[in-house]
Amino acid sequence: MKIIVLVKEVPDTYGERKLDLETGLADRAASEAVLDEIGERALEVALAYADSHDDAEVVVMSMAAERAAATIRKGLAMGAASAVHITDPGLAGADLGLTARTLAAAIRRTGFDLVITGNLSTDGGGGVIPAMLAELLDVPNATALSSVEIAAGTVSGTRSVDGGTLHVSAQLPAVVSITEALPDARFPNFKGIMAAKKKPFETLAAADLGIEPNDLSVAMSIMTAIAEKPPRAAGVKITDGGDGGTRIAEFLIENRLV
Repeated sequence: MKIIVLVKEVPDTYGERKLDLETGLADRAASEAVLDEIGERALEVALAYADSHDDAEVVVMSMAAERAAATIRKGLAMGAASAVHITDPGLAGADLGLTARTLAAAIRRTGFDLVITGNLSTDGGGGVIPAMLAELLDVPNATALSSVEIAAGTVSGTRSVDGGTLHVSAQLPAVVSITEALPDARFPNFKGIMAAKKKPFETLAAADLGIEPNDLSVAMSIMTAIAEKPPRAAGVKITDGGDGGTRIAEFLIENRLV
């Protein structure tokens, strides 16, 4: 079974995150670049299965700038068998449509039985890539799973909903996305780090996938404006002089908070 896990390099959530006001893109230099935690958890799901199934092949895949290669290699150090890195200057700032079509083309090229992703990244937060991929690949999609069970020919899991839990399953090939309810990822050990240097690492450009970034059929949105978030305004301070409760109530009513 070939399992493709989508990972992404993102700005560290513990550092400063901001946009470049000239390009509208994330300022990647504002904080340390790390592998997104939800992608690591998705990789752990695949590796846990591979640990007990010798026929399982885990491939990490990412669409990212050239400098992200070192970050992607962490997936190899954790235990993935190979990596696919899609990098092209024309893909910088790609919208969700272009991103999904590019990843779908790379997934088809690589071949797959199962694609595992996080439910949403910590930088973009769109949360729609898994569904878009399933549509483009014409395979079933099980979203926001809080547990995953992989078997011969099927994948199943649970999804939390208001007032209950759903058990869902799909025939392979399929695309699934997971939530942070899944276990933390393993840490790469020294043996894994050294082995990662010798594992297959394929680098693809848009042309290798038959993707033309400037084609409006794949890039369907443009940025029209960007502005820095305004500083937070000072709050209203109420000093209780015997009428504090009344003044708070009036403030809440005036701001339609009650």
